[in-house]
Amino acid sequence: MEPHAQPDSSTQKPASTELRINEIFFSLQGESTKVGLPTIFIRLTGCPLRCHYCDTAYAFHDGEKMSIDNIIHDISQYRTRHVTVTGGEPLAQRTCHELLSRLCDEGFQVSLETSGAIDIADVDERVMKIVDIKTPASGEESKNNFENFKYLNKDDQLKFVICDQADYEWAKQKINELNLTDYCEVLFSPAHELQNSTQLANWILEDKLNVRMQLQLHKYLWGNVPGK
Repeated sequence: MEPHAQPDSSTQKPASTELRINEIFFSLQGESTKVGLPTIFIRLTGCPLRCHYCDTAYAFHDGEKMSIDNIIHDISQYRTRHVTVTGGEPLAQRTCHELLSRLCDEGFQVSLETSGAIDIADVDERVMKIVDIKTPASGEESKNNFENFKYLNKDDQLKFVICDQADYEWAKQKINELNLTDYCEVLFSPAHELQNSTQLANWILEDKLNVRMQLQLHKYLWGNVPGK
């Protein structure tokens, strides 16, 4: 009796990497230089930070495992090539790097929203990185990894969420101290319902800062509704 034939492992397709996904949704990009563009958002579960103003705490724990193949299949229904990978903190899942590269390989224009607390050295160079520098009022200032700056390029962005004047002064000091505008564009975003937008705009103009002020478009359109 002949032994049972074993499949040739060289012809087997490797299993697709899985990630824990909180939600996938289609909306307008509310921030960054891509603001207003129809964008697919892939929100990964988990975050090691607990910023005081966080509006996505629901992403800390909830979610289901999905393979990268299934993620790409799901997002193929949308008629846009813009994809943002966000969280939580997406890089808290190591397999996020594989997702980012696969999305780029599939022809998507990919941006990554990250706290900057986790090393970004291995992020695919085709990905636009939006790195959030944690201000004192966030409660997570100590988590900033300033070594990440050397991995930025001119297409990336550094973002400060400003909660009050003390945050503004701290951010201004960091820009000067670390020559941040030499790395990439710097964004100032007023914390929703904490920092008056007009007041922040006036401070920027008075100090002649070379930064881009941005409002969270999605908050003005839909408020704090998840999946928008």
